[in-house]
Amino acid sequence: MKKRGNHMTSAKKAATAVVLAATALAGALATASPASAATYGGECGAGYAVVNSAGIGGKGTVFLTYNSSTHKNCVVAKRNSAGSAVLVEAGLSISPAGSHWDVYDGGYYTSYAGPIYLSAAGRCVDWMGRVSGTEGGKRRTNCG
Repeated sequence: MKKRGNHMTSAKKAATAVVLAATALAGALATASPASAATYGGECGAGYAVVNSAGIGGKGTVFLTYNSSTHKNCVVAKRNSAGSAVLVEAGLSISPAGSHWDVYDGGYYTSYAGPIYLSAAGRCVDWMGRVSGTEGGKRRTNCG
């Protein structure tokens, strides 16, 4: 009688390969980090707090901030992560914006456009951010 030794059957080999592949995939998924979203970092200055925000596709976030002492709004459009310069834009207007923004900043930036400021006490505002042609923002918000 021959000893079988430590050889696996082809069915056992296939099952083991599937288990190992699933384990490797689960480990990769657990350690894969999602794309980090942009966060407001005080770009508008002291006294400004975020009162609204909107995603810019998967490319960034536009932040609307307000300073209750000066009664001014501020907008910053930020990329999810800094990199080589791309077209980044920020716009802010008393609503309705019409065919142009009351305040605008745009250019080839590595991180963000703005800050841009506007007094709009008692009024609604329209605001936007754009990264490489993808836009986010809101119309007729933060009234009063």
